[in-house]
Amino acid sequence: MPFLNERTFQRYLQEGKEEEFHKLFDEGIKRVEEKLGLEYPILLADKEIKTTTKRVVKSPIDTSLTLGVFQEDNGQLLEEAIKVAKESFSYWKDSDWRDRVEFAIKAANEMRRMKYELAATITFENGKNRFEAVAEVDETIDYLNYYAQILEENRGYVKEMEGRIVRGEKGVSVMRPYGAWLIISPFNFPLAITATMTLGALMTGNTVVVKPSSDTPLSAYKLVSILRKAGFPSDVVNYLTVPGEVVSMVIERNLDMAGFAFTGSREVGHTLLKKFINLKPRPAVMELGGKNATVITAKADLRKAVEGTYRAAFGFGGQKCSATSRVFVESPVFKEFLSILKAKIEATAIGDPRLKSTFLGPLINKSAVDKFRRFVDQAQSEGGKILIGGRVREDSRTYLVEPTVVVDLPYTSSLWKIELFVPIILVKEISNLKEGIKLANDIDYGLTAGIFSNDEDEIEEFFREIEAGVVYANRESGSTTGAMPGVQPFGGWKDSGWTGKNAGGPYYLLSFLREQARTIY
Repeated sequence: MPFLNERTFQRYLQEGKEEEFHKLFDEGIKRVEEKLGLEYPILLADKEIKTTTKRVVKSPIDTSLTLGVFQEDNGQLLEEAIKVAKESFSYWKDSDWRDRVEFAIKAANEMRRMKYELAATITFENGKNRFEAVAEVDETIDYLNYYAQILEENRGYVKEMEGRIVRGEKGVSVMRPYGAWLIISPFNFPLAITATMTLGALMTGNTVVVKPSSDTPLSAYKLVSILRKAGFPSDVVNYLTVPGEVVSMVIERNLDMAGFAFTGSREVGHTLLKKFINLKPRPAVMELGGKNATVITAKADLRKAVEGTYRAAFGFGGQKCSATSRVFVESPVFKEFLSILKAKIEATAIGDPRLKSTFLGPLINKSAVDKFRRFVDQAQSEGGKILIGGRVREDSRTYLVEPTVVVDLPYTSSLWKIELFVPIILVKEISNLKEGIKLANDIDYGLTAGIFSNDEDEIEEFFREIEAGVVYANRESGSTTGAMPGVQPFGGWKDSGWTGKNAGGPYYLLSFLREQARTIY
């Protein structure tokens, strides 16, 4: 049975506790089911606010299930939340970094206690299978502990400077926060990515307003509740549900917002950034997607290459910025690679992600299914051939599609350049590694990339020449996806990223800080 994320599950296997893993997750499902249909307020300082306009959020695994009822702000409360965050910054900026470390560790412990309920929430919210959902919670816990560790190692980013030009002079470099940040999170990692951006700001003395994806607001609600319970003040970490078009209007005119962090599409990110800096230059931390390539040479272990490509391309339906969407295979192994890949896809378990046998659950919504259909039609109309897949599993209560492999698609097609965000990969035959690297770099994005080869010189050449922020060699658990829990730097080059400081890396917290050089005589 193929799993995209296996750390937790493999530990249970090693301990002979596979059934315990499934039992714990099933208990998490029951806890989530008991709370289906509840109404959730906006969390603004110490107030729980309900609006006249509501958004009823359905589960993509079964649209007859109401995950929850959420408030829909028209912008007025967003303005108020930014004001609250700005005012609370006046004291939070000078909070002791040791307290922030303590709060983060407490939040990690609380999240560990709630792990299977949080994982089941993710499954109900966006359709991830249980292995991926548990892994996302593990990853979030790791982020909380890691950022606490980084802040502690750097002693709150206060560093005495060495060397003196003038006798009696003392220089100190102090990293200082900016102010109130708006956190705009995506649907695909509603807990982990929301936590990464939120913690990046909070841990460094900034205050936040968390705006989750309209498709997945519950995980963010639980995250904010956990952070508050752990000790982060309520006026420092605020939560509200508001349509994206309202955010776009507020973000341009509200100058009290010191910065914003965003993970999502390049087009939306560029639009928001232009509006954000139109009246005043301000910092932004953005991860803007990818068009990730896997290169497979004649010296590759094909079993690993197929496994890694399959997991990276089709885990969570390709709805990841790091998902493999282009595969370049050297001629001597091209046909064999396709044959093995096709057989593996034929055995894919597609269906309800609550079941332990399911690998691929539904896409996030009807729009994603429509996009899948459109891309399949375009590929065929432009001369591409569907090796396998290409169909929608017709079911009015969910959004199931088949993993799809396209071959023989002319390189003139726009599908080679745009981010698809559905389970479709394009496979092309290449003559050598140099050609593969050239094609892999022939895009505006530069998030992740992978290679399969048993030749150390080929791997070194790939790492040296590839234009991507995160690169892998022979990664069987995902050729371009940093899917295993545990802290790992993740961020992009070119149009895939903005700050250049990778989330999960040792420099990420600096994205939310500015330097003040202090000299004392």
